[in-house]
Amino acid sequence: MRRRGLFLGVLGGTRVWPVRPLLLALLDGTIAAASLWIAMLLRFEGHIHATYLETLPAFALLLACERALVNAPFRLHHWSFRFSGLTDAARVAMAGLAGSALLLFTVYFLRLPGPPRSVVVLELLLSTLGMGAIRFAPRLATTYVSDWVHSYKPDSIRTIIVGAGSAGEILLRDLRRNWDHGYRVVGFVDDDPAKRHMIVANKAVLGRIGELGRLAHKHRVEQVLIAIARLDGAKVREILSVCADLKIRFKILPVSFIDQNRQDAATVMKDLTPDDLLPRDPVVLEGRPELGGRRALVTGAAGSIGSEICVQLMQSGLARLVLVDLNENGIYMMKQRLDREYPRAEVLTEVGDIRDPGRMDSIFRHHRPQDVFHVAAHKHVPLMEASPGEAVKNNVLGTRNVAWAAHGCGAERFIYVSTDKAVCPSSVMGACKRVGEEVVRSMARRSLTKFCAVRFGNVLGSAGSVSEVFRQQIAAGGPVRVTHPEVRRYFMTIGEAVALVLKAGYSDYGELCVLDMGEQLRIVELARHMISMSGLVPDVDVAIEYIGLRPGEKLYEELLTEEEEQTRKVTHKIFAATCAPPRPDLDRRVAELGAAAAAEDEDRVLLLLRRLVPSYVAFAELPAPSSRPRDVAAAGQA
Repeated sequence: MRRRGLFLGVLGGTRVWPVRPLLLALLDGTIAAASLWIAMLLRFEGHIHATYLETLPAFALLLACERALVNAPFRLHHWSFRFSGLTDAARVAMAGLAGSALLLFTVYFLRLPGPPRSVVVLELLLSTLGMGAIRFAPRLATTYVSDWVHSYKPDSIRTIIVGAGSAGEILLRDLRRNWDHGYRVVGFVDDDPAKRHMIVANKAVLGRIGELGRLAHKHRVEQVLIAIARLDGAKVREILSVCADLKIRFKILPVSFIDQNRQDAATVMKDLTPDDLLPRDPVVLEGRPELGGRRALVTGAAGSIGSEICVQLMQSGLARLVLVDLNENGIYMMKQRLDREYPRAEVLTEVGDIRDPGRMDSIFRHHRPQDVFHVAAHKHVPLMEASPGEAVKNNVLGTRNVAWAAHGCGAERFIYVSTDKAVCPSSVMGACKRVGEEVVRSMARRSLTKFCAVRFGNVLGSAGSVSEVFRQQIAAGGPVRVTHPEVRRYFMTIGEAVALVLKAGYSDYGELCVLDMGEQLRIVELARHMISMSGLVPDVDVAIEYIGLRPGEKLYEELLTEEEEQTRKVTHKIFAATCAPPRPDLDRRVAELGAAAAAEDEDRVLLLLRRLVPSYVAFAELPAPSSRPRDVAAAGQA
């Protein structure tokens, strides 16, 4: 860094920038005078005619002053040696033409004895070349010196950049400016056939992305930098697959790099994460709801989804937010975060159990929320198989308690967060969430409150999610445990899922909304790719073990039942499902289910769940599926 600072400081480093305009003006004048002298020598083959020799000093001084004067409006004296590019080269050329035009204008109107026209042309070319050279030479020299230094660094990391477009070129340029990094770039890979064998920023495009594994082995690559900010998940998975046998680390440019037009590409590179593997296009919403002055309440506010709902509500301008959860430490820490990040909003906390109807009524009547987001639920499938009564108390009766409390206090909206496991459930948890949907849909038909259930699949990065479990197992050296080689799940990031939940909840799409989750992802592929992203080789450095499906789990999940096939697309990534009306005797059946749970009669709980949810097939009775599940997008087109 010190050598680089001394090198650039002579021509206008940060500490001497006030003298840069004067220094550049003197250099431009000297270049112009020298160029005129050389042009005369070339024109007269080394022997300048005496007629021109007498006036040459005065004429050179005039030319030097005019060139320095003309360069001022083109701002050539305020030059960035670090970030100069093609547009700056065009400024140099235009300034050179303008200087020659002013010279000819002066000679013509002042009737001065001018030089031959060939001298004017030669001087223009020489002056423009000289002025460009002193401005671009530092950057050019820095580029070559940087490449040379990193080529001979003993600890430099041999690197390939994926993407030879503008982002890749900016990334390479920034790496050359930043001498602190340890990357030694050997070249690019890109699928554009027009870029094959091209030279980009003095580095070759070595081949296609599909050849990355062979090229990485050939060039002994240790790091892959993905310079395509919106690279789809299928292409990311292809990159990981072709490099699966190599110990390579991966980084990618975030989407914000393109959105914000940032220039410090090297510093914003992030490690490749499971989010980048999702087999669908990123969710991009046109805008978030404006909630200025509104009051909202979130149950399960200390959880992964609940806390993200709280954050996005505050980002939308919410005036008051009530955090409800049985986890007092969780909502305390969440309140501290929201108070720090959104000091103008009012954030309140209430410790409460959704299974306690009296407590829920008290909280709702005290705070009178306008919008209610019911997120609190037991979500662990195998644990709920062992405790079906607890699943009923929390996921069914708790949902009913919160829905009644919202209706009783006159809330305007109630949004219930459901799951794809409620479709043709094979687990107690899924069956209970299905009954919860029915409770919400039943309330929607007899209350002034707008009730809506929003159904979606798994989210990456939540507490206890498979990606977090895999991350811990990889960090421990393995093995990574997968239930079945063919198990698949829908995935979405927490932020995207919550954004769509808010979009659906604050729109009048209907009683049941389903988020378009794209295609399902094989869990074993996720495991292998996460091992590769850690710079390890699957089945070599980290073993993968199959432990069998756990109680309540299916190979595939679905987002729609057969009755919901007539799903119409409402807006981007959100579908409104049409289904049969809730049972007229739902309240009585739920009361019977609650009584069986209170009596700890597990057999009767399971029997009543089957009666409430005819599509519920217990895990032990579930046959192996013969085909892949119905895709929500395809159903929407039916």
